[in-house]
Amino acid sequence: MAKYGKGASKTVKSAMRRRKSGTLKSGSGRTVKSRKQAIAIGLSEARSKGAKVPARKSSRKGSKTARKTSKKR
Repeated sequence: MAKYGKGASKTVKSAMRRRKSGTLKSGSGRTVKSRKQAIAIGLSEARSKGAKVPARKSSRKGSKTARKTSKKR
């Protein structure tokens, strides 16, 4: 069974084209130049549209909960 749906593929393709034309922006508003970042943005947009995309991995570096618990004493 496929991990990603056709809708996800189209959204990532759109993000890659926007990166190439120089109109893809990151969350901070800066122009995206990285290929990997463009793919990540495309997958994120696909998730928000409801396309078939696997969820993000739960363990991310420096998660907010880890920081909060380590600071409390």
